[in-house]
Amino acid sequence: MVIRQDRKEQILAKAVDVFAELGYYKATTARVAKEAGVTQPYVFHFFSNKEELFIAVIDRAIGRIADAFSQVEAPADQLMETMGQVFDDVMSSYRAETLLVMQAHTIPEPAIREHVRGLFSNIFSSVLEKFTAAGLPEPEAAASQFMGMGYLITVAEVLDLPQMLCFKDC
Repeated sequence: MVIRQDRKEQILAKAVDVFAELGYYKATTARVAKEAGVTQPYVFHFFSNKEELFIAVIDRAIGRIADAFSQVEAPADQLMETMGQVFDDVMSSYRAETLLVMQAHTIPEPAIREHVRGLFSNIFSSVLEKFTAAGLPEPEAAASQFMGMGYLITVAEVLDLPQMLCFKDC
């Protein structure tokens, strides 16, 4: 059982790389299988199709971000900055996953779109809850700004445009 679970994790890890490199539409389960060193039918043993594999990869990527945010404990006046640093750490450690998160909302496949909508809604809700509990003023606006800044940071990183992040005397 452990070996099968290790293989599933290996397939997911390679799928992250393949989807991040090629995008959803150009990636194939055959390519994922090749990169993972397994057969394509073995990929289908765990995932019934490419869509299900992609959803598992996105669950993993967004789950990593959500878990990191949930573990942040900081005073209210440092909460947004601390959570921003945590996001930066996740992005640095899991760049390919972060690229997938950036792409995920653009995929028009109904099942993927609905699934990603739910994941992002959950992250927003957890950020809002954390900001509300910390007593931040206007927590809804703060959570929206925080999420928007995360997107901007990711775009700047992906496109190698650090000047996009200049907010004061740069």
